[in-house]
Amino acid sequence: MKNNGIKETKKGTSILSNSIIWFGAGVSIAEILTGTYFAPLGFAKGILAILIGHVIGCSLLFFAGYIGALSKKSAMDSTALSFGKIGAKIFALFNVIQLVGWTGIMIYDASLSLNEIFATQKWVWAVITGLLIILWVIAGITNIGKFSFGVMIALFVLTIVMCKVVFSGGNSSISVEFQEALSFGQAIELAVAMPLSWLPLISDYTKEAEKPFAATFASSVTYCLVSCWMYIIGMGLAILTSESDIAKIMTAAGLGKIALVIIILSTVTTTFLDAWSAAISFKTIFEKVPEKLSAIIVTVIGTLAAILFPMDNITDFLYLIGSIFAPMIAILLADYFILKSDFSEKKLKVSRVIIWLIGFVIYRLLMKTDLITGCTIPDMVMTFALTAGVGLIENRR
Repeated sequence: MKNNGIKETKKGTSILSNSIIWFGAGVSIAEILTGTYFAPLGFAKGILAILIGHVIGCSLLFFAGYIGALSKKSAMDSTALSFGKIGAKIFALFNVIQLVGWTGIMIYDASLSLNEIFATQKWVWAVITGLLIILWVIAGITNIGKFSFGVMIALFVLTIVMCKVVFSGGNSSISVEFQEALSFGQAIELAVAMPLSWLPLISDYTKEAEKPFAATFASSVTYCLVSCWMYIIGMGLAILTSESDIAKIMTAAGLGKIALVIIILSTVTTTFLDAWSAAISFKTIFEKVPEKLSAIIVTVIGTLAAILFPMDNITDFLYLIGSIFAPMIAILLADYFILKSDFSEKKLKVSRVIIWLIGFVIYRLLMKTDLITGCTIPDMVMTFALTAGVGLIENRR
């Protein structure tokens, strides 16, 4: 690009830098906690469900990121390609809601872990955790980057230790308390839902990639492998210790209080990113609201939710994420790769919003059928086909 005779070049992000970002996203206590839900399936079936679900979810993550990498648009700008400007704001709002939910869940889990170390009222630790996150927000993302990276490395080392505990402890029989209903199809959906929750964010990073395909592929594969690892560790520890609470698992596995401290610190640094990403999406809706103020508000709401509501089981929340974002990405894929449509200059593409609503309803109905494939694939196939059909009719007109 030339400007007043001076050639300016901007080098894109490397494959390695994108991979590191998604390595950090995968090394998370939230992934380990979700893995504990797979204990009723047993080790072999649980691993199979984790792998199948992640292949599906991370394939969708790849395509979402690749669209952003090719179009050089952020995640929310990418949705405007199918849904128009107002449509992009709608999905930005959905993203804010899910990130507020994750903020509350992570603070709730941190408060439980802290209560395991220092027995007191759980709401006290929720408030303390929320205040720590707010301090991170005030400090800013550039000032706490090295500390967050250090915590991520510490958690990574802890996962290696946990992995050793799981595989050296043998595949213990599942206790009676784990014999509650969780079908294979439902387990696949739980594995799909976590990568789907990152769909509204991945393009924020891949849009700057120097090598669009390679960087997006490396990001998706890195996250897929690390997330699978976290899920398997969570499931293995739950089977080994007959516990589903992360603090009790750490204690029962003999990992000590230092493990809980690392988990708490990682909760603060990871949840900071949730709050900050929510603030960025909120800015898409209301441009004049400062990002730090939005992130603080998100943290306060999440803290209140952690105090007021029980969040021991997040399966319904994960299924809701899937029902929102699976039909959304199906429509985006059909428009971008098949129909070559671009509605980013329109206020609202009504036909796509209607198709998304149909896809959302289909997903919720499929949840009641207990398909062995899970809900995501059949829902996306039907939504994709409907979008392609409607698009072809519109193009002929």
